[in-house]
Amino acid sequence: MDANSWRDSGFVDALAGRFRVACIDSLGHGFSDKPSDPELYDERQRAGDIVAVIDALGYARAHLLGYSMGGWMAVAVAKYHPERLSALVIGGWDPINGLPAGPGGPVTFDPFMILARRAAPALTGWVTPEIKPAVRACFQALSQLDGAFETIMAARFPVLFWQGQGDAGHDRMQAFAASHGFPFLSSTGDHIAAVLRPDPGAITAICGFFESEAGAASAAR
Repeated sequence: MDANSWRDSGFVDALAGRFRVACIDSLGHGFSDKPSDPELYDERQRAGDIVAVIDALGYARAHLLGYSMGGWMAVAVAKYHPERLSALVIGGWDPINGLPAGPGGPVTFDPFMILARRAAPALTGWVTPEIKPAVRACFQALSQLDGAFETIMAARFPVLFWQGQGDAGHDRMQAFAASHGFPFLSSTGDHIAAVLRPDPGAITAICGFFESEAGAASAAR
């Protein structure tokens, strides 16, 4: 995915009437650079990339919506820069366990890419041989999960979890949210369809979540 994915799916139009919306091409994706140095994909570095965008826009804080790898990055922002967040939506990502395990255990990059090319060729055609080392480094960084649970539990801003009903992590994250008192959004679709072809109710719910928190912050001031 890239920044345009959010526009194509309808999220930008829905949010733009109430907020200033910034969609980011993550490092290794879209028009952003694609270095192969693993250190550049470290969670602290990736969190800093997002905060740099908030800084460039001239804001002290932002509502942040991250999906899949973006959910991992969003938790990293909450971990290293919690003061920069007003509200957080973690979609399509299990911040405690990370990527779903395969039949043989934790999923590694090469089997993942084989599966991804079969399941979503339109989303993986851009991964050419010269770009593959960057995507590998990006993928391998997703194993950095230390402190995610503590970060979420200590958050002083509202957190919403979101999963498609056909996503492998749906039931697990729904149970996690319920057991720890977090709101949970269950939408139609699998891991890909939930974000690229979202049902209108999901977009409305996420917009409503951000709007309610923005209203609460304005009332507090």
